[in-house]
Amino acid sequence: MSTNAFLSVLPEMVTFLRVAESGSFSAAARQLGTTPSAVSRQVSRLEKHLGVQLILRTTRQLRLTAAGDAARVRCGELVAAAHAVMQVPQQIAGTPKGSICISAPKAFARHVLHPLLLQFLAQWPQVQLQLIATDHEVDPFREGVDLMIRVTRHPPEGFAARELMQVEQVLCAAPAYLAAHPAITHPSDLAVHSCLPLGEDAHDRCWRFRQGDTETKVVVQGRYAVNHSALRLEAMLVGLGLCTLPDYVARHALENRSAVQVLPDWNFLGSYGGRAYALYPPSRFVSPTLRALIDHLAAALE
Repeated sequence: MSTNAFLSVLPEMVTFLRVAESGSFSAAARQLGTTPSAVSRQVSRLEKHLGVQLILRTTRQLRLTAAGDAARVRCGELVAAAHAVMQVPQQIAGTPKGSICISAPKAFARHVLHPLLLQFLAQWPQVQLQLIATDHEVDPFREGVDLMIRVTRHPPEGFAARELMQVEQVLCAAPAYLAAHPAITHPSDLAVHSCLPLGEDAHDRCWRFRQGDTETKVVVQGRYAVNHSALRLEAMLVGLGLCTLPDYVARHALENRSAVQVLPDWNFLGSYGGRAYALYPPSRFVSPTLRALIDHLAAALE
């Protein structure tokens, strides 16, 4: 069927759907504000265009053929899509309201996301938010999560992604520790220092750094391994050694000079670095509330 022919029978498809759903020409005619004979002619015209019989007509009842049942499903999808199109202006201009569930890594949720969500709630009193702070990967379809925040170098496939901010891992130490130990001018110097690895696997003690085109690695040692950034921060501040932290976790300590960044000209290549992305299942339309939240986060973290 050509495009022009398809457009010419769109009304007939809607009429056929009304007949299929109501079970009679008369009921469909009442819904459409026309006569049963006019409805019957429209259905016959659709059958002629398709070249198949859609409805078996008897004096007492109507029954859909196999083709008619398949056409009913497709026509229903067509009408649903048309309704969705008609709602686009409301979705774009609608006032944010309703519920949104968000997941984010614990440290990012505490240091970055939480204050911004409080601002968003203050701005939109009809919005309800649920924040799930977890370092485990979330299945948004199974767990009912509308928006995921993930720090990664490569956003996963199958999601719409909005970049929020760059995340760097910062190597730092307490000033007292640095004053009492040998100077650090190269990553290899870390081999004789006390360090605070994550301890999640054996590779966590192999720290890799890059400067320009030069990449190097060093195996570090230390008495305390902990996979929580806030706890590593506290251990570093009391002088237990050097640690790597997301820049948003280390920022306050660096600003008040209770911590010092070490090897600032080298980039740490460990985990939990890259970019923070807002991820959500791709769909044709995004609700005004979700769109407003994503825009709010992106503007604040730009």
